[in-house]
Amino acid sequence: MIIGVPTEVKNNEYRVGMIPSGVRQCVKAGHKVLVQSHAGDGSGITNDDYLATGATLIDTAEEIWAQAEMIVKVKEPVPEEYPLVRKGQILFTYFHFASSLPLTEAMLASGSTCIAYETIETADHRLPLLTPMSEVAGRMSIQEGAKFLEKPMLGRGVLLSGVPGVEPGKVLVLGGGVVGANAARLAAGMGARVILMDVSLDRLRYLADVMPANVFTVMSNEDNIRDHIVFADLVVGAVLVTGARAPHLVTRDMLPTMKTGAVIVDVAIDQGGCVETSRPTTHADPVFVVDGVVHYCVTNMPGAVGRSSTYALTNVTMPYVLKIAGLGFPECMRNDQTLKCGVNIVDGEITFQRVAEAFGMTNFVPAEKFL
Repeated sequence: MIIGVPTEVKNNEYRVGMIPSGVRQCVKAGHKVLVQSHAGDGSGITNDDYLATGATLIDTAEEIWAQAEMIVKVKEPVPEEYPLVRKGQILFTYFHFASSLPLTEAMLASGSTCIAYETIETADHRLPLLTPMSEVAGRMSIQEGAKFLEKPMLGRGVLLSGVPGVEPGKVLVLGGGVVGANAARLAAGMGARVILMDVSLDRLRYLADVMPANVFTVMSNEDNIRDHIVFADLVVGAVLVTGARAPHLVTRDMLPTMKTGAVIVDVAIDQGGCVETSRPTTHADPVFVVDGVVHYCVTNMPGAVGRSSTYALTNVTMPYVLKIAGLGFPECMRNDQTLKCGVNIVDGEITFQRVAEAFGMTNFVPAEKFL
């Protein structure tokens, strides 16, 4: 199979879809890998690194999209890439379709096969290709939140760790999954007082056992969120419903009750956001203020730490890349139920029900139709 790895073009996106060791594995398996020249620069990977492992360097994205049978990316195609997607071409990347009707419509019109990293799910309900970026985003949420709490960054001027004689900052984390657990652990390590909420009591029991002593678990419901948000210096939205839009846990009317200069980091923004007032932002223009509350809603947070994120991501994507390339579609879908969960769009039809439900579309068909 001819596999294409174009340069990521989303705002300040420094990751790349495949590292040199992945190229070597693909070439050894008999595949051809086309890498756009300088695609790895943001991750500290040179053209020579790729050439040394058997990649064919291509100057333009247009050439890669035109030749590749499968495109391996990090982020969803942006509008300038929509016309490059071909009928029958396999796209393997993060899509987060439920948060973008234009993207969904463009991929439906393309006739391509869209396999989404974020909905690949194991039998025990793990999301193996989402996990590493969730770990990065969870940790970054505290790093970015701490920065934007600084007064020159429009925040309250609070140091999360506190200092002797001054109490630490208060952090409210909504969601106890991978993002939330990583956020809570890092905030606690900085010395903050952390409230960690989730809707699962079993999950809260587990988190209460493994978290530091300055993390306190609380059942997530509207009343508890309203009670705790008024004290929070930093709120992290870490809610996930696989493949669907995130529910709004922080509503518009809660903002006036928050402290002026408090910060919200809505990590769920990839899935529409769990804060009613959230809207997507970029690394170039990451925040906006509503009712005195700073909103950080960057849709590709891990892209800022390209090297760490690229290696963490490709550690988990490469086995699936090799399986898809080796068996082709739909044979690999017949042989791998986990991969089949990742199939969101095929030949102009939605094959992931929650995406169809997000937009009230009626053209959902099971992936089995294409097997």
